[in-house]
Amino acid sequence: MTRSDTAGRLRRAPFLLLGLVLAALFSLVPSNGTAHAHGSAVDPATRNYGCWLRWGSDFQNPAMQQQDPMCWQAWQTDTNAMWNWNGLYRNGSAGNFQAVVPNGQLCSGGRAEGGRYNAMDAVGAWKATDVGADFTLRLHDQARHGADYILVYVTRQGFDPVTRPLTWNDLQLVTRTSRYAPGSDYNVPVSLPGRSGRAVVYTIWQASHMDQTYFLCSDVNFR
Repeated sequence: MTRSDTAGRLRRAPFLLLGLVLAALFSLVPSNGTAHAHGSAVDPATRNYGCWLRWGSDFQNPAMQQQDPMCWQAWQTDTNAMWNWNGLYRNGSAGNFQAVVPNGQLCSGGRAEGGRYNAMDAVGAWKATDVGADFTLRLHDQARHGADYILVYVTRQGFDPVTRPLTWNDLQLVTRTSRYAPGSDYNVPVSLPGRSGRAVVYTIWQASHMDQTYFLCSDVNFR
């Protein structure tokens, strides 16, 4: 080895060391963001998306406990359920949704993703979006998966999500869409004349890129 080769290696050594240190540090960064984008219903907001909208920039504020207690319990249970508001899905359901999502677990997709979203099943006064009898559900598809179809259910008149866990028998199917080509947003018109009071809009989005199904609870108040 020549003297010039040795000098060159010595000059590069600090930069190589810095690169190794930075790589190690980045490997330790927690996955609090939505690194693997998927999607969700965003209007009316799902439970975890709504919590992220209201508190994502201030999620350690103790005022949440009094102002938004259902979001408070969700943030305490698993903060990643809000940071990953777009990841509430199951793979391989084969369309047999009631077999893989038991009663009382509809809002967590049957305790999907290792139980990350379990707090979404908690019974209580979740913040609700005001809607009219005719409204448009907007699903945001960050990953452009497309949709084989979207099913929109609404809880039957008289069901009280503040005091009762959600079951399949509490739902009535109001809309089934056709296929959506991959895009950013899918708008689904919903019409429920005569409805009033609180309800849960339950959206099932069957993605097109594989057998991947999203199970999404949005609390609403019919004006």
